[in-house]
Amino acid sequence: MAILINVETRIIVQGFTGKIGSFHAQDMINYGSNVVGGITPGKGGQTHLGLPVFNTVRKSVEQVGAEASIIFVPPAFAADSIMEAADAGIKYCVAITDGIPTQDMMKVKQYLRKFPKGERMILTGPNCAGTISPGQAMLGIMPGHIYQQGVVGIVGRSGTLGYEAADQMKELGIGISTSVGIGGDPINGSSHRDIFEKFEQDDDTKVVLMIGEIGGSQEVDAGKIAKEHMSKPVVAYIAGLSAPKWRRMGHAGAIISEAGEGAAEKVEMLQDLGVTIAPNPSSMGATIAKVLAKL
Repeated sequence: MAILINVETRIIVQGFTGKIGSFHAQDMINYGSNVVGGITPGKGGQTHLGLPVFNTVRKSVEQVGAEASIIFVPPAFAADSIMEAADAGIKYCVAITDGIPTQDMMKVKQYLRKFPKGERMILTGPNCAGTISPGQAMLGIMPGHIYQQGVVGIVGRSGTLGYEAADQMKELGIGISTSVGIGGDPINGSSHRDIFEKFEQDDDTKVVLMIGEIGGSQEVDAGKIAKEHMSKPVVAYIAGLSAPKWRRMGHAGAIISEAGEGAAEKVEMLQDLGVTIAPNPSSMGATIAKVLAKL
């Protein structure tokens, strides 16, 4: 099993015929993802990469049964593309686009809330690397070959640290059920907490690795969920121990603005909640291995 996507998930690419969309769509196809078409307004009826192009997401849902979407649309238009996907009945959407205005994402969050909870599209991102269920499907821009299939669920704000964790675990013979990038922006579609709840329900995920960073309270909120509602052990690495206050560090959301948002404070709070901490980025795999050995 896996969460969010599997070998059967019918995927469309929004921004399909653009340079970036084309490159990553081909990469997902090569990986074995079930890509069934793409969206480029004004090019409906054409064929691209051997797949149909549609003017609208709704047409792709009606004609090829699209279930999941990935957004390669420029920042100024990305919010509209996300809302179009939700309105068309897409179940899961990954927004890769970086630089979507915060005000636009506030509109997206409000728009998604108009749908009943059971019918609401799940959104991860923006500004993320995407989601991969190794050996089944890739909905993102990550190097798929470094992900080995297994029992560890990963959720993180940093794409590159997610790659590092996957590579370390592969070297140790440890595999991943699903790796989910939630993005590094201040306002994103899903939180660590949201993904924790899905991993808890997945029978094949035995351990969860949370990759966090400075800024916001998402990681501590997830730690509280882990303590109160999860039966599976959680390991965390929090980046930014040396980051100064009020300075943005990489991601738009990686800025310490209030008490409890610094890396050291988060680590202390998570330890108090029973979360195992990987002390540095090079120890993520080894820390997971120690936890797995105790199961």
